[in-house]
Amino acid sequence: MIDPLNELSLEDLRRRTSAKWREYPADVLPLWIAEMDVPLAPPIIASLREALELGDTGYASGTDYAESLAGFARARWGWEVDVAHTAIVPDVMQGAVAVLDLVTAPGDTVVVNPPVYPPFYPFVEHAGRQVVDVPLDDGFRLDLDALDTAFAQAVAGGRSAAYLLCSPHNPTGTVHTADELAAVADLAAIHGVRVIADEIHAPVVLPGHRFVPYLSVPRAGSGFSLLSASKGWNLAGLKAALAVAGPEAATDLARLPEEVGHGVSHVGMIGHAAAFRDGGEWLDALLDGVAANTRLLTDLLSRHLPDVRYRPGEGTYLAWLDCRGLGLGDDPTSAFLERGRVALLPGPDFGEGGRGHARLNLATSRHVLTEAVERMSRAV
Repeated sequence: MIDPLNELSLEDLRRRTSAKWREYPADVLPLWIAEMDVPLAPPIIASLREALELGDTGYASGTDYAESLAGFARARWGWEVDVAHTAIVPDVMQGAVAVLDLVTAPGDTVVVNPPVYPPFYPFVEHAGRQVVDVPLDDGFRLDLDALDTAFAQAVAGGRSAAYLLCSPHNPTGTVHTADELAAVADLAAIHGVRVIADEIHAPVVLPGHRFVPYLSVPRAGSGFSLLSASKGWNLAGLKAALAVAGPEAATDLARLPEEVGHGVSHVGMIGHAAAFRDGGEWLDALLDGVAANTRLLTDLLSRHLPDVRYRPGEGTYLAWLDCRGLGLGDDPTSAFLERGRVALLPGPDFGEGGRGHARLNLATSRHVLTEAVERMSRAV
């Protein structure tokens, strides 16, 4: 298949009315939010067209989404998903908060690994829980000793606690190994901490690397996973996600209030199911394109911004840029936007370890990516 990242022109993209293309003036290249510059995969278009022609736009129902995910997980990751242990949720973050409500109480601790997806902080805090940071190590890997200490402190006095695991990790692109995840499961079992894995980027793992579902490793049965076709197939506007419970957590998930699923789009579920069921060929072409753009970005930075340090990720289509060598302060994105007309996400938004950094979305065309880095270079 043709690389979907290079099918649409900049003029085509500027006709879009989503957040990526409306947050900034038209002269800005938007590489900030996690929307991809791709056309929809043909199987998704066909499924949505059929639904609209039938007027199948009612309330969410059925298990087709979960069954499609189960088939994809079996084929891609060797993971058997029990459809009976799933629940539909509006999106991954709302699902994570709903699960937190099942297994923790207000005031309890939720451990996260910064620099990490910024909404982790407000969502957890608005749920009445307190966030405890356990930063990734210098190689962007999990610090298991620090997690051990944090888990022990979180459950001191008999309190409940949870660990919100970002896997693959946003923004660094780290794909946690089976050994790392098994160690996490051991620590969680020892301390009684409930693991909630945000695996929304799971389909976007680059060739040569392997995604390991958290619930597939030993002793992970008390945990939960949140998954969606949103990132792999650019479906953020079609609200639908799935919560999956490990065998020992199934009774907890069964207590999920019915109203949590009322915010799910039935049309969204149809599109997501089509992605997992029939979108594999398109996804493979996308992954090849993301890998090519990763190499391109490495080359562009070495030529135009050699003082920016970039360690290519193993997954996601996000690039975590260390811009401290440019002398632009804690938030280098201001200079890139004001003087280069390129929009990136500020590193400080990602918590500890984010100062002097920026997140760039490289899921765009070669032309746009090249132009963006050249503009960033001119800005400094």
